[in-house]
Amino acid sequence: MPLTRGGWALLLGLVFSACNSVAPVPAPSGFSPCLLSPSTQARSFAVPQGLGDFLAPHVPGELLALSAGIAPQTLTARVEGTQVQDRLAEGFLRLRVPVGQERAKAEALLAAGARWVQPNYLYFPLYQPNDPLYPASTDPYRLQPFYQKINLESAWDKVGPLRCTPVVAVLDTAFNPSHPDLQANLLPGKNLTPDGLGQSDLSPGPPPQGSSYMQGDADHGEGVAGLVAATADNGKGIPGVGLNYVKVLPVKVFYWVGSSYSVSSDVLANAIRYAADQNAAVINMSLGSPTPLDPAVQQALTYALSKGALPVAASGNDGTDGLDYPAAYSGVLAAGAARLEGGRADFSNYSSQTKDLVLVAAGNKSPQQLLYSLALGQNYPYYQSLGRYAAWAGTSFAAPQVSGVAALYVAKFTARYGQGPTPDQVRRCLTQTASNGGFYDPQTGYGLLQADRVLTDTAACFPN
Repeated sequence: MPLTRGGWALLLGLVFSACNSVAPVPAPSGFSPCLLSPSTQARSFAVPQGLGDFLAPHVPGELLALSAGIAPQTLTARVEGTQVQDRLAEGFLRLRVPVGQERAKAEALLAAGARWVQPNYLYFPLYQPNDPLYPASTDPYRLQPFYQKINLESAWDKVGPLRCTPVVAVLDTAFNPSHPDLQANLLPGKNLTPDGLGQSDLSPGPPPQGSSYMQGDADHGEGVAGLVAATADNGKGIPGVGLNYVKVLPVKVFYWVGSSYSVSSDVLANAIRYAADQNAAVINMSLGSPTPLDPAVQQALTYALSKGALPVAASGNDGTDGLDYPAAYSGVLAAGAARLEGGRADFSNYSSQTKDLVLVAAGNKSPQQLLYSLALGQNYPYYQSLGRYAAWAGTSFAAPQVSGVAALYVAKFTARYGQGPTPDQVRRCLTQTASNGGFYDPQTGYGLLQADRVLTDTAACFPN
C-alpha cells in the first residue's frame, strides 16, 4: 500500500536537522574520475529464506523472487498466474501476478522452490514541503548559515590541488541539464525508470490519469544535486558543497506507480549498480522507506561497496528511533538533520541500534532556518517547477551535504596517496571527526559533520 503524504517528509541532514544492462555514459573529454578502492568489509549478502513484508508499500501486481537455482520458466510454470517481467542481478526475477494476490502467489512460489519472495517495495523522497521562498540577497550563500555550522568555508580553503574529480551519483526525481547554476558540474545522466521517456530524458514523467504532481515533488532531485555541486563563483544562486571540485551523475529513479510518485526496489537496485559501474565515489539517496528487509537492494549496496562507492542516505523524517531504509543497511552512512541552534531536529530519525549516523544542518520549517538550493527552473508538460531556486527542509537535504564533503575527502585522499580511500575509510573519517569526538549518541549519532576536520585530521582521515 502506498504511503500517505505525511510519509513524504523531507529528510533534513544531521548536518543540522543487475538487472538489464545499461550502456555506460561517456564522460566529458578531459574528465578524470578518482580511482576507487573496494570496501574491505563488503561481503556477499546471504539472502534469507522466506517471504517479505506484504504490509509495506509496494508495486501492485509485482513480486521479486530469488529462484534458488530453479530455471525461471520452471518456477513460473509451477505457479499459475505468474509471469517473468525482468531478470535482475544475483538471480532475482521481477514477476507479474494478479493484483490483490501478491501474498498468495508469493507463498505458492516459495512452496514451488523459490528461496525468497518479496513485494516490489516502494521508496519515497524524504522532504518536508515548504512554500517556495527565493533569496532576496545578491549573495544567497550568506543565507546558508548551515554551511558555516559545519565549517565548510574553512574546509574549502584546505582542499588543495587535486589530481582527479570525484563523482557523486544522485538517485532522485528529475533533473534539468540546462540549469545555469548546475550544468557545468552535471555529467550526462540516465533515466532508469519505466516512465516511457527515453534513457537520456531526465524530466518529470507523465502521471496516470486522475493523478498529478504536488508542488515541489519533481524539483526535489534538482535541489539535492544543487547542494552537492551547484556552480560556485559564477555570480548566480548558491555554491554547492563541492565548490566546483565535484561532479554530479544524475540518475532518475522516481516514477508514477499507480497514484504514488516513488521508486521501486528493482529500479533502485538497478540504479545503485549503475552508479557504481560509472565510478561514482558516493551514491546519494535522499529517499527512504520503513521496509525492514529488501535483499534486492541490499545486494546492490554490497556490490557498490565492493566497487569502492560509499552509499549515503537520509535518515528519515518521522522523528522516531530507527532509521529508514536504505539508511539502516550495513555499509550505508546515514545523514540526519540538526537544528541551527544545535541538537537533533524533531522530525529527524535517530538510532539507538545502527551506529552510522552523522548530522548536518539542512533547514527547518521556520523562515529563519530554511535551506536554499536549486529547483528545475522550467515547466514541463506534466509539471510546473517552483522556479530556478527554492527553500527546502528535511533529511533529504542533509544527505547531499554529507555526500559533498565525502567526495572532497576522496579527492584529497587520492591526491595525497595516489589511490582513493575505501568506503570504510571515508565512513570512519566522517564519523570520527564529527562534533561528538568519535563517540556515538543515540539522539545525535556521531554529531555534527565537521568539514574542516575531514580535510585535515591526521588520525582518522590522513594517517602517516
